[in-house]
Amino acid sequence: MAISIPTRQLFIDGEWREPVLKKRIPVINPTTEETIGSIPAATAEDVELAVDAARKALARNKGKDWRSASGAVRAKYLRAIAAKITERKSELAKLEAIDCGKPLEEAAWDMDDVAGCFDYYADLAEGLDAKQKAPVDVPMDTFKSYVLKEPIGVVGLITPWNYPLLMCAWKVAPALAAGCAAILKPSELASVTSLELAEICKDVGLPSGILNVLTGYGPEAGAPLASHPHVDKVAFTGSSATGSKIMASAAQLVKPVTMELGGKSPIVVFDDVDLDKAAEWAIFGCFWTNGQICSATSRLLVHENIADEFLDKIVQWCKNIKISDPLEEGCRLGPVVSAGQYEKVLKFVSTAEQEGAKILYGGVRPKHLKKGYFVEPAIITNVTTSMQIWKEEVFGPVLCVKTFSSEDEAIELANDTIYGLGAAVISNDLERCDRVAKAFQAGIVWINCSQPCFTQAPWGGIKRSGFGRELGEWGLDTYLTVKQVTQYISDEPWGWYKSPSKL
Repeated sequence: MAISIPTRQLFIDGEWREPVLKKRIPVINPTTEETIGSIPAATAEDVELAVDAARKALARNKGKDWRSASGAVRAKYLRAIAAKITERKSELAKLEAIDCGKPLEEAAWDMDDVAGCFDYYADLAEGLDAKQKAPVDVPMDTFKSYVLKEPIGVVGLITPWNYPLLMCAWKVAPALAAGCAAILKPSELASVTSLELAEICKDVGLPSGILNVLTGYGPEAGAPLASHPHVDKVAFTGSSATGSKIMASAAQLVKPVTMELGGKSPIVVFDDVDLDKAAEWAIFGCFWTNGQICSATSRLLVHENIADEFLDKIVQWCKNIKISDPLEEGCRLGPVVSAGQYEKVLKFVSTAEQEGAKILYGGVRPKHLKKGYFVEPAIITNVTTSMQIWKEEVFGPVLCVKTFSSEDEAIELANDTIYGLGAAVISNDLERCDRVAKAFQAGIVWINCSQPCFTQAPWGGIKRSGFGRELGEWGLDTYLTVKQVTQYISDEPWGWYKSPSKL
C-alpha cells in the first residue's frame, strides 16, 4: 500500500499557516526519484511571524504558562509527545524511509530513540525544580548566595537530513524542558516528520508559540532565523561551512551558538582482534544510515600485520549487505538523500582514483538497481594523507583505508584531521584501548565498537567539528542561563562609608 505524504503548512503560533510568499518545495523519494509531495517554503517574512509568536508565548501570563512554570508542568507535555511518537511509530518510520532513504528498520529504531529523548528530558525538567536556589558557599557569613537556572529565551534550532526527527528531538526536547520557546528549521531535504512533530505538539495541547516549525531553504529561512535579533540562541547541526556562516552572523549580536559540525573520524584496528567482529564494526561505523553520519568512522587504520586478511573480510561483509528499497525487509543500505548528494559521493570516489588510490570494492551504482540514488559501499585503499578522500567528509558510504605499524603511528594518523567528532579503537588489549582513547583528539570515543549513542551521554566535538554538547544533562544546560543571587543577611550596616547621621 502506497504511503502518502501529509500536506502541511508552516506551524506558527500553534496553527498551520501558509507561507507569506505561498512557495512550496517538492519532496522527492530518493528510492524512486519521483516527486511524492511538497513542503512549505518559509522566508524571512515567516521567520518574523514565528519569532514574534515565540516571544509572546514566553511572556504570556507573565511567563507562568511556560517560561517560569514548574519543570513538572513542562514534563507532562514532553511525556505526552513521547507517547504520541510511540503511538505513531510505524507511520513515522515509513515517512522517514521514503523522505530520506533510511532503511525502515533503522527509521523504526530512530523513533524509539525520539520517544526516549522526550521522556528523558521530561525527567530532567522535573529535576530542575529541586535544583533551583542551589546554595553557593561564600567565605563571608554576612552574605548568603544561591543560583537560579533560567531558560535562555527564544532559540533557533537548525537540523540536518540524516536523522530527520531524531536530530529535532535532540534539540527540541531539552529546549522545551528548559522553558525556552523554539523555532525549528529542519533541512529542506527531509522535513516531513518534523511537520508531523508539529501536529503531535498540536494534538497534545502544547501552548501556542512554544514550538514553531519552519520548513524551507537555508538561505531563505535558516539564515534570517540565525541572524534575527530576537532569537537568543542558535543550535545548529550540519556542515562546517554553514556553521561558520551562522557563527559569523551570531557574532554580530554576541549570540550564543552550539555547533555540531562535520567529521572525518578514524577507526583504529589492532592485530589482536577477532577479524569478523572487527570487520562488522568497521563497516557499521561507516555504512550505517547509508554512510550519511557526521560521526562516521570513515578512515580505517588497520595494523599492517592483518591488513590484507582484514580487507578481504571487509569485502566479504560488504557483499552481504542488502542494498534495496528501504521499505524492503532486511534492507541495510538505502539510497543517499538526493541527486546532488549522489553525484557528490561518486565524485569523491572518482577523484580518489584519479589521485592514485585503489577502489577495492564498490563506489558505483548497484547493478540490480536502475533507479534511485544508490551507491554500493566503497572500500578505498592505497590512500595517502594528502588525498581529498583522507581529508574531507564525504557523507556517503565510502571507507578509506591506511595501514600502520605501531601504536604511536596509529594515534598520529588518527589525529591527522581538522575535525574531532568521533574516534574508535578495536583491540583485545584494554589497557591499550584506554591509552589510545585518551590520546584521540575527539569529543566521542568508542572502544571495541563504533557509533552507539545514548541520550544520557554527552555528544559533540572539538576542532572544526564544533563546540558545545547535546544530550545528557549537558544538552539541557545549553538552553539554560545561570543567575547568581546574593543577599546581605547581617543586621549591621555595611559600614564602608561614614554615616551622615554620625557626623
